[in-house]
Amino acid sequence: MNFPRTPARHLLLLCGLLVFTATLLPCPAAPESPTLEERVARLEAAQPPPTASPSIDTGDNAWMLISCGMVLMMTAPGLILFYGGLVRTKNVLSTMMHSLVLMGVMSLLWMVYGYSLAFGEGNAFFGHPLQYLFLKGVGTEPNPVYAATVPHQSFMLFQMMFVIITPALISGAVAERIKFSAYLLFMVLWVTVVYLPLCHMVWGKGGLFCWYAGGRIPVLDFAGGTVVHISSGISALVCALVLGKRDGFPHEPMMPHNVVLSLIGTGLLWVGWFGFNAGSAVSAGALATSAFAATHFSAAAAAVAWATFEWVLKGKPSVLGAASGMVAGLATITPASGFVTIPSAVVIGLAGGCVCYLAVTHLKARLGYDDSLDVFGVHCVGSLTGMLLLGVLASPAINGAIASTFQSQGAVVSLAGGSGQFLNQLKGVLFTVVFAGTATWVLLKVVNAVIGLRVDREEETLGLDLSQHGERAYND
Repeated sequence: MNFPRTPARHLLLLCGLLVFTATLLPCPAAPESPTLEERVARLEAAQPPPTASPSIDTGDNAWMLISCGMVLMMTAPGLILFYGGLVRTKNVLSTMMHSLVLMGVMSLLWMVYGYSLAFGEGNAFFGHPLQYLFLKGVGTEPNPVYAATVPHQSFMLFQMMFVIITPALISGAVAERIKFSAYLLFMVLWVTVVYLPLCHMVWGKGGLFCWYAGGRIPVLDFAGGTVVHISSGISALVCALVLGKRDGFPHEPMMPHNVVLSLIGTGLLWVGWFGFNAGSAVSAGALATSAFAATHFSAAAAAVAWATFEWVLKGKPSVLGAASGMVAGLATITPASGFVTIPSAVVIGLAGGCVCYLAVTHLKARLGYDDSLDVFGVHCVGSLTGMLLLGVLASPAINGAIASTFQSQGAVVSLAGGSGQFLNQLKGVLFTVVFAGTATWVLLKVVNAVIGLRVDREEETLGLDLSQHGERAYND
C-alpha cells in the first residue's frame, strides 16, 4: 500500500525508527533495593519532631463542627417548628420568634462575656469575666483542659449552641402571653445569672461540681441534665406561676394549630440531639459512639412507654403523645449518655417516658399551673430522673475516666454507680432546683417592676403575632 507523500507520512516513519532504535539499546540496571535500616532512617527523617503541646485531630474537629450545626438545628428549625405547631394560630410567629431571636442575642452575649464567665478560670461558682472577654485568647490552638484535640474556637462554638437552646426551652412555658420586650430582658438576665454560673460549676475548671477538673462535689452530667434541662425546666415552672394562666385556661380548648409542624420539629430534635450528646464527647472516638447509641435507644424506649401508657389509660395512643415521649427520653438520657450502657439507657428511657407522662397529665392537672408546652413536665422531671438513675447506673466500662480521675484528699475516688454517687447526683439536682428556681423568681419580679411581664387582655385576645410583631402567620 502506497502512502501519500505528506508530513503525516514523514512523522509516521520517524516514530517507527525511534521505536526500532529503542529496542536495540541496553536496558538500564534496576536500582538496588534499600536495606531495612535505610528505610527506617528515611521514615524517621520524614517524621516531624515530637511536641509536648496538644495537636489538632482533624477527625475530632470535623465531628465537633458537625455537632455544632446539629445542635443549632435543634433550635432552628427543630424547636421553632415543635413549639410553633403546638400553639394557637394567632400566636405561631411570636412563639417561633422566641427561639429565633435568641440565636442572635445569645451568640453576641456569649462572644462578649458569656464564654469567659462559663469557662474562664475563676472560682467554684463562675469563671473570670475578663479572661476571654470578647473571645480574647480563644483561637485555633487547643485548650488542653476542655478539648485537647480540637481548636479552642471549635469548643467555644459547640458550647455556644447550648446557651442558645437552653433559654429557648423556657419559652414554651410563657408562650401566648408574655411581652416580647420583657421576654428579651428576662432571657439576657437569666442566662447571665443562672446559666453561665451553672455551666461553670458543672463543666468549668475548678467549678463546684466539675468532677474532672478540680470540683469539690463530683456530679456526673455528660451533656446538660442540670445545666440545660433541670435549670430551664424549673425556671419554666416559676415563669408559668408568676405570669399566671392564659386567658380562658383551662376551661377553653387550646388545641395545637398544626401537629404536623410539631412532628417535623420532633424529628429534627431527635437527629440534632445526637450532636448534643455524642458531640459532648469532644472527640470522634468510642465514647461518642456510646453516647450516640444511648441517646437513640433511650428516646425509642421513652416514646414506646409514653404511647403505651396513653393507650392503656385513654384507649388510644396519640401521635403527639409519642412525640412528647421521644423528647422526654432525650431529656432523660442527656446527663447519662456518656456514662451508661445501652441496656441502662433503655431503662432510663422507659422510666423517663412513664414519669414524664404522669407529670404532664396528672401532676399538672392536680396543681393547676399553666405550663403552655409542658417544659417542666418533660425537661425538668425527665432530666431529674436521668440524673438520679445515673447515680446508680454509671459504668466505668463505658467511661473509664470516672474510675480514675476524681481525687479526694489525695486519693482517687471512683464515681461508678452506687450510694455514694447517687448522693452526689442528688446534691447537684437539689442545688440546681433551688438556685435556678429562686433566681428566676427574683429576675421575673425585677423585670415586671421595670417594664411589666404580661401583655394586656386585649392584646392576648388579639394574639401576640399581631400585638407584638404586627404580622400574621397565615393570610388566606
